[in-house]
Amino acid sequence: MKHYPSKKNQVSNSRRDFIKLGSLAAIGLSLSVSTPFIVAVSPKKLRIGIVGGGFGTSFQFHEHPDCIVEAVSDLRPERREKLMKVYNCSKSYNSLELLVKDKEIDAVAVFTEGPNHVKHVLECLKHGKHVLCAVPAVWATVEEAEILYEAVKKSGLIYMMAETSYYQQFTISARKFYKEGKFGDIFYCESEYQHDGLEKLYFENGKRTWRYGVAPMHYPTHCTAHQISVTSERLLKVVCNGWGDNDPILKDNDYNNPFWNESAMFTTDQGKAFRVNVWWKGAHLGCERAQWLGNKMSFYASNPLGLKAMIVNATDQLGQDDAGFVRTNAKAQQYEQIHWWETDLLPEPLRHDSGHHGSHTFITNEFVDACINGRKPTVDIHEALAYTVPGIIAHESALKGGESLTIPQFD
Repeated sequence: MKHYPSKKNQVSNSRRDFIKLGSLAAIGLSLSVSTPFIVAVSPKKLRIGIVGGGFGTSFQFHEHPDCIVEAVSDLRPERREKLMKVYNCSKSYNSLELLVKDKEIDAVAVFTEGPNHVKHVLECLKHGKHVLCAVPAVWATVEEAEILYEAVKKSGLIYMMAETSYYQQFTISARKFYKEGKFGDIFYCESEYQHDGLEKLYFENGKRTWRYGVAPMHYPTHCTAHQISVTSERLLKVVCNGWGDNDPILKDNDYNNPFWNESAMFTTDQGKAFRVNVWWKGAHLGCERAQWLGNKMSFYASNPLGLKAMIVNATDQLGQDDAGFVRTNAKAQQYEQIHWWETDLLPEPLRHDSGHHGSHTFITNEFVDACINGRKPTVDIHEALAYTVPGIIAHESALKGGESLTIPQFD
């Protein structure tokens, strides 16, 4: 990730400096977080259109020094008004299909309903717009993934998926530890997205919404990003089990989904184990968290039960378990989570807390910067499908009673 000094210290850089900075940004975090880089102010501003007046109002494009919100869109007048107010934008369109015809717009941020993501991204690409799209990249089929992959490749345009877990503060820390070699070999990772009560979003004005009965593993990216964005591994195989009850929602939904909760064990291309839980129901406190276990060091994100983030280091010190058998005594210490959004990883106007563990300002900046500098974003089409497709196959495994299935690759 690029470092942004204060404006008073900014001077022009050579093209070589920009290439170097772009390659660092592409991995999501520079090798040394404290290394000062000097960044030139871009002579061009990205003119963006924002579609979707729900989740789409929670980003910071209007605060970015290299971005102008050119226009906004939503099918509902009240949501269009909200978008215009949030982004200080006077131009609006009644639909995405109208907005993408605006020749003043360079890029579009798509925050529409999940089942329409592929359709809307294709429409943006057809009109020559770079695209930032909310998760998941595709909804429920590998065929959708193939269509999206080919369209992005053919277009030559920038595509980025707005995955929040990539830029959660503890994920940035884990990525830094990994690049510094502190974990040694990460032999196991686990991630959990626990979100009881989502059925409140299943109805609006007495009608079913697109979320009604959605399969948990069709929303896997908040978990899969924890493993893939840190180690760059790919998920090759999966065994998944689901749990449901007699709720009518599970017996009558458009997705033929019988599960509230799904738990998967993935095998990576390095033969490592990665456990993922996506749960919509149950007596749990709710969280989006992960833990990475290595042979030298392990890192545990904060726990909803009240446990702070912890680092555990291996030692040579011998001790005993409660039965008197010899074992080594690992050293545990609390980790004070750095607020990376307060640092020079972001331009000054974006150095404030934002949604989903401080990730929204990072997503905003990454997309704008990638478009301005013509470089690959962190969560490009390859990463987006690597995060999304394993969940589609995991759900198929659960429907087949936990059968081991192979995950198609898009690299």
